[in-house]
Amino acid sequence: MLARKSTLLLGPRQTGKTSLLRHALRGARTYNLLDSDVYLKLSRRPARLREELAPGDKTVVIDEIQRLPALLDEVQLLIEERGIRFLLTGSSARKLRRGGVNLLGGRAATMNLHPFVSAELPELELSRVLQFGLLPPVYFSDRPDAELVDYVGTYLKEEIAAEGLTRNVPAFSRFLEVAALCDGQQINFTNIANDAQVARTTVHEYFEILKDTLLAYELPAWQKTLKRKPIQVHKFFFFDVGVSRALRGGGPLPDNSPEFGNAFERFLFHELRAYADYRMGRGGEHLHYWRSKSGFEVDFILADKTAVEVKATRHVSPRDLRGLRALSEERNIRRLVCVSRETERRVVEGVEILPWRLFLKNLWADAFR
Repeated sequence: MLARKSTLLLGPRQTGKTSLLRHALRGARTYNLLDSDVYLKLSRRPARLREELAPGDKTVVIDEIQRLPALLDEVQLLIEERGIRFLLTGSSARKLRRGGVNLLGGRAATMNLHPFVSAELPELELSRVLQFGLLPPVYFSDRPDAELVDYVGTYLKEEIAAEGLTRNVPAFSRFLEVAALCDGQQINFTNIANDAQVARTTVHEYFEILKDTLLAYELPAWQKTLKRKPIQVHKFFFFDVGVSRALRGGGPLPDNSPEFGNAFERFLFHELRAYADYRMGRGGEHLHYWRSKSGFEVDFILADKTAVEVKATRHVSPRDLRGLRALSEERNIRRLVCVSRETERRVVEGVEILPWRLFLKNLWADAFR
């Protein structure tokens, strides 16, 4: 992780950044800017960082760096003069990008940290994941529903407001609830603005907040088809299926219901996006979806090579493969895959129908690169 002089590790709160760092970098000097004492002493005099570091401090961790961007000048100086390696973590890139601060150009690699992925949880229980998501404190909790309510109420609303990202907390709360209903769909700013009772320009701003705090991602439309003209509208996904469900009020998730199928698709998005970030770098450039103007659609295109359709059914029918067959006519995709809850792998007209566990095992084994 620290192959370069500095690494900027970004991820939403409660993805387990702090616990991971304590485990992986035992003995490294650490500054947690959520600690008010640490924050106050460094905010009053950033040069104190330079004064406190001893010759033996070769690796330094600064947690929640977006709270004190002025420290980045000190970080650059210490990289250049003492060769110290830094691991800087944060839950928002917004203040760093918009504050005109030193972003350590050329001296830092940026990485995203996601909630748990299937490769980290061999005994993953699908129904629990679709209901409550994969945030570490939620996944291991005896009361995951309560943990999610606390997360949504405390962090998504109060802490985002406290960080100064929005001043109108009630309006932002209404927007979150409406946006959660659009999870996994194409974005219609006008409809969302009407439902959330805010201006269309405000909706644009709120979506930028979600992206900057890594609470949501855009899924671009794939444009590399010729026979069928593609649309260009992006889709929108929350970073965790459990958080999205909590924002919509939670409740039961009946097997074989449309809600179950939608949650299953969002779970697969999370896995694919995390894989693209961890294994390919700049994951947003490697994952797309495809929809033609005539209505054919494929859920995901990975690295311009693998088309992935997601069906929560236990028996995939020929109708479920219409989008993949239409895309295959372009002859520019290497593999066509349908991920489902079937129990055995089979091949139908060039389409691999894979059980979801087998697909994820192959994904993390780099079988689709």
